[in-house]
Amino acid sequence: MRIGEVSARTGLSLRTIRYYEEVGLVTPSARSQGGFRLYTEPDVARLNLVRRMKPLGFQLDEMRELIGLLFPGGDADNDGSVTLDAQELSRLREFTERAERRCAELRATLDVAEDFAAMLRASLARHTERARQP
Repeated sequence: MRIGEVSARTGLSLRTIRYYEEVGLVTPSARSQGGFRLYTEPDVARLNLVRRMKPLGFQLDEMRELIGLLFPGGDADNDGSVTLDAQELSRLREFTERAERRCAELRATLDVAEDFAAMLRASLARHTERARQP
């Protein structure tokens, strides 16, 4: 598929997809005779993985490393048949723990934001009710 379809499927901008190619995160599987980037389902899976890592604060080099751990040999359709060695398993565990910590932090931030929004709704309701009274 071409980059426009990949953009629509992943929610990433064309510019972001091109940037990820430039920095070596996800490269298109091929190019057409006209030079258009051509992507496969595994390429889309890797882009979706990168999209999910970004809000958790992973840096580009960490994303690259994690893609390598999750998709050895670049195979995003890996069925898990590749066994990680002890060092790779340890590193994957570190990434997992970090992602879980960051999710907890984001949940806490969301709780604060939701409390604030609830306070604003209550204030708006009170002021709206007062404005209706003669």
